[in-house]
Amino acid sequence: MRTKTNKKTGGQILVECLIKHSTDRVFCVPGESYLGALDAFYDFRKKIKLINAKHEASASNMAEAYGKLTGNPGIAFVTRGPGACHASVGIHISKQDSSPMILFVGQVSNSMYGKEAFQEIDYVSMFSNVAKKSFHISNVEDIEKVTHKAFQISKTDRKGPVVVSLPEDILIKTTFQKKLKVHKIKEKKINDNKILKMKSLIENSKKPIIILGGSNWSENSKKNVEKFAKIYQLPVVTSFRRQDLINNRSKNFVGTLGTSVSPKLLDFFKESDLVLAIGTRLNDISTNGFHLFSKSQKQTKLIHVYPSHKEIKKVFKATLSIETSINNFSNNILNFDESNKKKCGNWLKKLRREYIDDITLKENFVHHKLAIICKKINNYINRDTVITLDAGNHTGWPQRFIQYNSKCIQIGSTCGSMGYSIPAAISSSFVYPKKKIISFVGDGGFLMSGLEISTAVENKLNIIFIIINNSSYGTIRMHQEKYYPKRVIGTNLKNPDFVSICNGMGANAKRVKNVEDFFHFFKKCFNSKKVSVIELITDIENISTRLLLSKIKK
Repeated sequence: MRTKTNKKTGGQILVECLIKHSTDRVFCVPGESYLGALDAFYDFRKKIKLINAKHEASASNMAEAYGKLTGNPGIAFVTRGPGACHASVGIHISKQDSSPMILFVGQVSNSMYGKEAFQEIDYVSMFSNVAKKSFHISNVEDIEKVTHKAFQISKTDRKGPVVVSLPEDILIKTTFQKKLKVHKIKEKKINDNKILKMKSLIENSKKPIIILGGSNWSENSKKNVEKFAKIYQLPVVTSFRRQDLINNRSKNFVGTLGTSVSPKLLDFFKESDLVLAIGTRLNDISTNGFHLFSKSQKQTKLIHVYPSHKEIKKVFKATLSIETSINNFSNNILNFDESNKKKCGNWLKKLRREYIDDITLKENFVHHKLAIICKKINNYINRDTVITLDAGNHTGWPQRFIQYNSKCIQIGSTCGSMGYSIPAAISSSFVYPKKKIISFVGDGGFLMSGLEISTAVENKLNIIFIIINNSSYGTIRMHQEKYYPKRVIGTNLKNPDFVSICNGMGANAKRVKNVEDFFHFFKKCFNSKKVSVIELITDIENISTRLLLSKIKK
């Protein structure tokens, strides 16, 4: 039985600090190196719910997705050594996607530190080039200060991951808790002259395009930017995996960048004389290998809006840079005089017409089951739907053919991490318990994180998992056929019985081979609140939305 004392353990101080920062959920795989923290979580089990993942990679992916969706750092706890190595994938995703996240890693006791003890790794060095900041806490008195700092760093400027190393002895030591205040992050003011210059550049352009990207957009920001685009008749595209930032049925939406981009859309960027990039880093995936603009970039003026000056001008030289958050920017752009709005109607209509044509099912799609399925899924998704994506060629179909409304959410990793969709779906269901979650995952991705179906079942989550099974690592097979013809190796998969595995974990699973059977079962799943799994058998011949395997071979 606990005795009353003015002192608290390091674990208690840590957990109370998490609560101060509005943490309500922690994703973890338990480990002996942070038993002191686990014991403290027991005391606060009514305020913070622990979600036990089946693998550290999944725990860190869940935390990253949670941060991406909420704007508050997602929290993961893993044990030392192998646990930290497994969890590093979430740190990489968090860095690439600019998602707030904190990874707490158990560490050997300070008395053993630096002696290559069992499972010891120097996490400050290990994560130095991936995390925004890594901390090693040497004293129990520093726990609260470091944790506060971790939250602040993760949420400011370009959001991202922070790693905190927790020696197991500091978690059980006691000290007096300090009364540290949680300081609110001050928003950077926008220079009025820059807004006026932006207005002038837009009004003097003939072929402008807006690119929307990044995470943590508020509903108000989405509304304001869409309204701004309507006022100025500006075509809007979204960066890779960010189709949900604007209603895709809006006349201003003209497509998305990334792996399934329309070749004609890329051509339009070559014609464009002005690009307004809001929230996106303009990475290589979204900019066609950094070749999105005209070669000299003299033709295309660039206005880059981003919260960190370090990222602006990193790749492309901006004509005008505006360092501020998406939300702050969106609150300032509707002050323009609508009477002076730019007329770009013909340019907008041209781009919109090509987008509609690109997502229209044609005769050559007749055997593309996924194209037909994704088009029909549009009839089911609404404001109460979240769609999660994995890595692999199969994602090209939902990226190209699913049309998001203003309240339907898409979440996916932009760094091509396999095994992401299932953990992300689980996180999404915690953030939005009333929404239906639809997770697209390839057979390769399922083999990496499929056991998390049991986590979804355990927590009674409202998720439909769609496994796209072509018995292949399709993306790599495509590249092999393209660049190393007739030398295919290591990309074929001999898959287990996914349906039996999922049913064994308590899900309602079924294998289907055609569109009719898919929707017969999908309708039942959509109206059910039980975890459901649909395994769709597809043909490797349909290697992507724009290529047949046989055509590549020729």
